[in-house]
Amino acid sequence: MLSLEVALLSDQGGRKYHEDACGHWHSPAQLCCVLADGAGGHGGGDIASKLSVQELIGRFARAPTHEAEALTHLLRQTNDVLIEQRWPGTARQNMYSTVVCLVIDMVGHSAHWAHAGDSRMYWFRGGQLICRTHDHSIVQSMVDAGLVAEADMRHHAKRSELSSALGVAADELEVSGGDSADRVRPGDVFLLCSDGVWEHLDDSVLQRTLAAAASAKAWIDALDAEVKAATRHKPSFDNYSALVVWAAPQPAT
Repeated sequence: MLSLEVALLSDQGGRKYHEDACGHWHSPAQLCCVLADGAGGHGGGDIASKLSVQELIGRFARAPTHEAEALTHLLRQTNDVLIEQRWPGTARQNMYSTVVCLVIDMVGHSAHWAHAGDSRMYWFRGGQLICRTHDHSIVQSMVDAGLVAEADMRHHAKRSELSSALGVAADELEVSGGDSADRVRPGDVFLLCSDGVWEHLDDSVLQRTLAAAASAKAWIDALDAEVKAATRHKPSFDNYSALVVWAAPQPAT
């Protein structure tokens, strides 16, 4: 049985509205974590992200999934609800939200995940990145086509333009999922985060701060400090959120 520690961070940054949301749920066998980054203007993104997290966690709790294909279906169902909850003439008129969801089976030591948009999941082992989700964004498409270097993604003028997110028509929604090819091991660490985190902290910063941290809480505090340092001269910097899942290492023998 895996022993997991969870830590969360969510900060309004320099914006008028806090449009990020995150949460988690667990049974004796499974942990489900969700993070969302809303958009829509005038508070609509705030509603969209919270609704996405609540709806997805609620649906998972009622019918837990065991593979990525089933989890992507739950994301599509959540998308339908988000569209149904739009109210013309209100803040809910144009609600959208990115979302990333991670499920860890604590008994079987497996993981699966799904996402839409540019909120990310990272998986670290031995302090090194072994897996990351692939953004649904214009700049990611440009990187894939060889038009932009991956190192330049964080500063590109189109970095915030998405190619998919919850809130688009069902036939236009792109959802990606993944299943772990390897068992989750004691000492593995997962990070879910919005672009307000990864835009400022590249892989080297994530790995450096992780190497210096002794717990999920210690790492989340370090990430918070790094984002604040990177944005101290940017008064209108974005909301930022992160959720860390830390598989307790095996005791030394």
